[in-house]
Amino acid sequence: MRYLLFLAAALVFLHIGCGEKKVRPHINPDLNEEEIPAQESWDAKVIFSDSGRTTAILYAGHLRVFAESKETLLDSGVRVDFYNPDEIKTTTLTSKKGKVDDATKNLYAVDSVVAISDSGVTIKTNELMWRNKDAKIVSDEFVTILTDKEKIQGYGFESNQNLTNYVIYNITYTARADSLK
Repeated sequence: MRYLLFLAAALVFLHIGCGEKKVRPHINPDLNEEEIPAQESWDAKVIFSDSGRTTAILYAGHLRVFAESKETLLDSGVRVDFYNPDEIKTTTLTSKKGKVDDATKNLYAVDSVVAISDSGVTIKTNELMWRNKDAKIVSDEFVTILTDKEKIQGYGFESNQNLTNYVIYNITYTARADSLK
């Protein structure tokens, strides 16, 4: 008797479960697949190397990789530590956001960009690019260079990533450190 009662109850629940309408998720028709990142990460750390040697380490609060456009967007604070061939950190670059062109591996830093070398050279600008093919830092924007000896401002800038050999193409202001005090 118990067995028949249990079997009857099971059949009733089975019949009720099969008769319900299936729930379908709502799909937003306005959603564009190209706007969805292929990968996404928070508090990301990316290590760049050449022949087994670390050349740079990139840190980003939020990183989004887009496969179709071959770019990686960086925001929520960006920091890149550059290393020399002996794997000694020589320069730190910070900005609020940035972008990596995944085809060329060029890094674009945007908004409150500051690069500081271990030799004490500081570069301030609103936008610059680290060019992968020759490891140069370049900008067409207004740039301020501060050292313990001088302050130089102008438009258009190029330097090696260690900030030991730099040029400002259109200088608008120069001052010696002793005149700044």
